[in-house]
Amino acid sequence: MTASERILLSRRGFLAGACCAAAAPVMTPISFAAMPGDNRFVTIILRGAMDGMDLVQPYGDPAFAALRPKLGLTPDAGLLDLDGFFGLNPAAAPLMPLWQARELSFVHAVSTPYRNQRSHFDGQDILETGGSDKSQKTGWLNRTLAAIPQSGARMAIDINTSMDLILTGPNKVASWSSQSNFALAEDEIAFLERLYAHDPAFAQALDEARSTDSSAESLYSDGKRGGGIADIARLAGGMLGKDYRIASFSINGWDTHVGQQAQFRKAAGDLTTAIVTLKETLGADAWSKTVVLAMTEFGRTARENGTNGTDHGTGGLALLAGGAVDGGKVLGQWPGLGADKLLDERDLMPTGDVREVAAAMLYRQFGISPEGLTTKVFPGLSFDKNSVYLRA
Repeated sequence: MTASERILLSRRGFLAGACCAAAAPVMTPISFAAMPGDNRFVTIILRGAMDGMDLVQPYGDPAFAALRPKLGLTPDAGLLDLDGFFGLNPAAAPLMPLWQARELSFVHAVSTPYRNQRSHFDGQDILETGGSDKSQKTGWLNRTLAAIPQSGARMAIDINTSMDLILTGPNKVASWSSQSNFALAEDEIAFLERLYAHDPAFAQALDEARSTDSSAESLYSDGKRGGGIADIARLAGGMLGKDYRIASFSINGWDTHVGQQAQFRKAAGDLTTAIVTLKETLGADAWSKTVVLAMTEFGRTARENGTNGTDHGTGGLALLAGGAVDGGKVLGQWPGLGADKLLDERDLMPTGDVREVAAAMLYRQFGISPEGLTTKVFPGLSFDKNSVYLRA
């Protein structure tokens, strides 16, 4: 059985499965990713198609107010001015200190190559595989592990109940769920140790499961944890503060067809909480070596709809945060919102490839060559050392 055929379990899932499998051999060892150095990289998938023009509003564009009479804001109406043209939605106000400290940037008018029926499933698949269509079957973050030079004893972890596509592939990755409440008593653990004392692979997996589970639990000083976004970010930050160097998790709630203001406020609050919690948990030294990339499957329509929301679009927004970011910038070539500037007379025209944003951060954090990025990680992508996104 190849590594790509293994079922990747959460550590608690491993223990739960082991208890039920006491009468049968278990063929699903936990796998880890080898990683060099101290630089860290976190991806946050914003599932549902985040409205980038709501998070970072182009209030300086003369066509914006007419397209967004209800959703659009100005600095006089609470929008947090960034640069005289773009402003931050007040729902994300806790991110302003990062912007002011140059630890936060945004990249506008970017997208994947996906242009078809605006299906969330297809869009997320292409976002996570990093291809130009659905022919890629492995995740670009998994392929990254093989492209990093001078592999060492560092690890990648997926904070989820199951492995996200972005980290799926032949390279070793661990997953850990913050939502499980399963625990084994000491006598049950002792039984498993005796049962598999002569099975080195299982014994090693059991030992790793116990040690990682203990490390995760130690992050919760009050003994409580759950599936909330702060818990997930705290877990990710705690693991990155130890041996892990790559982490990935998702934030849902961005499909804002109806009543966008309230729904967007909640989702933007989750994203803000995740980033702020990551920084607090990592501490100053680790944060200074960290890049967080938040990305979504596609943007939303430039014009708000009749139900106070927006529909599936094309051009969107990526967010970059971390002490390793040269922030305080809104990057990307702004296409304008005039009728002749929109894609299909409805969407923000994409002028950049979100994969190039990811490639620039991988180049910066892990020294992957442009050739490795364009042949192994993102096959067919155009990227070189002069990429504008390296200014982020």
